[in-house]
Amino acid sequence: MTFRTFLLSISGLMMLAACSGTRDLTVTTIADELPQAYQGAVADSLSYADVQWWELYTDRNLRFIIERTLQHNRDFLAAAARVEQLRLQYHSEKLNLTPDISANASAEQERINHSGSPHSVGNTLGLKADVAWEANLWGKQAWQRRQSGHLYKASIEDYRGLQMSLIAEAATAYFNLMALDTEISIVRKTLVTRREGLEQARLRYEGGLTSETVYQQAKVEYNSAAALIPSLENDLQSQLNALTLLMGEFPGREIRRSHLYLNEGLPDTLLTGVPTDILRRRPDVLAAELRLKAAMDAVGISYADRFPSIVVSLTGGWENDTFGGFFRSLYGDFIGNLGGTVFDFGKKKRAWQQAVQEYEQARLAYEQCVLAAFVEVQDAVTAFHKARKTADLMEELRSAALKYVELSRLQYRGGMLHYLEVLDAQRQYFDSQVGFANARRDEYLALVRVYKAVGGGCPD
Repeated sequence: MTFRTFLLSISGLMMLAACSGTRDLTVTTIADELPQAYQGAVADSLSYADVQWWELYTDRNLRFIIERTLQHNRDFLAAAARVEQLRLQYHSEKLNLTPDISANASAEQERINHSGSPHSVGNTLGLKADVAWEANLWGKQAWQRRQSGHLYKASIEDYRGLQMSLIAEAATAYFNLMALDTEISIVRKTLVTRREGLEQARLRYEGGLTSETVYQQAKVEYNSAAALIPSLENDLQSQLNALTLLMGEFPGREIRRSHLYLNEGLPDTLLTGVPTDILRRRPDVLAAELRLKAAMDAVGISYADRFPSIVVSLTGGWENDTFGGFFRSLYGDFIGNLGGTVFDFGKKKRAWQQAVQEYEQARLAYEQCVLAAFVEVQDAVTAFHKARKTADLMEELRSAALKYVELSRLQYRGGMLHYLEVLDAQRQYFDSQVGFANARRDEYLALVRVYKAVGGGCPD
């Protein structure tokens, strides 16, 4: 057996020994336990996760808001810097298997005057280069490189996940703004009608045609609607401020927006894909999986740290006591060092056992993340269907309430109804208008939740 063959055999045994530090770790099986489909959704290969955000959110004002958010949101910019930091760290770890090379030039003068000895002076001039290299025994450096790579990739998924969340937050705030605009518009239109009714009630009361009760009831209806305006305007301003903060700007910027599309419902079919899609599309799930792998790498590093290391260093150059003949005075030094802990009272073993337990925590965190992602999609699907059903019912209620108002007015003019019943019909119509607008808003918000839950809005 040649010396090279001997070294290769030893290296192979070392790598097998290194693998033994992670081979007994529990492997997650959560992917095999996922259901085949979501309740209330059709299992299909199509998914909103494959739709770009600007294709789903076609409103140009909303597109502008999302673009500004992704360009100026401070948290998003900080996440990008974090990705770059870990990228640089990863590339540094990749170089751990390469030797370190350094060079130095030196000049030394030594004066010696031992007791009873004549005074002497020694000069040393040197120009040398040093090469140091640590052998990848037990795979420690390889584990470190893999761990750094997994953490770097996890930061990318965190970045994608933040983008997904910011897009959802921007869309949610935008639809809330449109709903508040609609509600304020409804209240103001209602005030016009109630002001006219109040004036009629006042004239009829002063003319002795009706009791004061009708007049006071008309005043109650008018003022109760008027009192809603300040609160709604405050909610509107708070929503505007939250949106400008999301966009990385100070309050006061004009936010252009469209009208809430009350007469346009969303489709019943939801493109959720199949549950296993969340394993490859949800950034938080992918990040948790990568951190699980990094935890396994940490186990490998800790296990390899229990064994000796070999460091080889080589120094070469020139050394002489004068410049004369300096480059003919070659210098060389080779050192091989095998070192490791002989007895540490079990500290490194316990460190490895601790790393194993941290891996178990990461495994359970990953499985919990998968479960939570599945539940989030299921909740979003259920919420969408319920919001759609509610919107349909509220639309029917609004139509019925409008008909009720028209009939009550006709019957009041014909002397068949009391004016208080007309006021009651108007109040119910007002409530149905607001309820329908909010129900349509909830339908749009539910679609935003579905899009986010399946992993939509992330760059590939």
